[in-house]
Amino acid sequence: MDNNSNNFMAVTTNYVPGCQIVDVKGPVFGIIVRSRGLGGNFIAGLRGIVGGEIDEYTQMLSEAREHAIERMIADAKKLGANAVVDMRFDSADIGQVMTEVVAYGTAVNIQSDKNKSQPVSLR
Repeated sequence: MDNNSNNFMAVTTNYVPGCQIVDVKGPVFGIIVRSRGLGGNFIAGLRGIVGGEIDEYTQMLSEAREHAIERMIADAKKLGANAVVDMRFDSADIGQVMTEVVAYGTAVNIQSDKNKSQPVSLR
C-alpha cells in the first residue's frame, strides 16, 4: 500500500483484514477545539427546554470529528505510516463555550498478506 489518501486506512480494530502490520510508527493524534458561539448556545438553550436533538451541536461535533480524523491522518503520514489502527475519539468541554475533540490511534505500515485467511462475515 502506498501513502496517498486513497489507500490510507484508519480503522477502529487493531488489525486490517487481509493485511499484516510490518512496522509500528507510534501514537498519533488529531485535536480540534471548537467554540459553540453565543448564538448557538442561546438556540441550544431554547431547544433544551423543550427536549430533543440539538441539530447545531450535532453538526458541529460531526464536523469536528472529521477534522480531527484529517489531522490524525496528517500526523500519521508525517511519520511515514500508511494506516492507523485502534482509532478512538475523546471529547471534553472547555469552560462553557468550547468543545475539544481528539482522534487518536497507532500509526503503522501495513501490506497485503495473501496467505492470511479473511474473516467470515454474514451479509
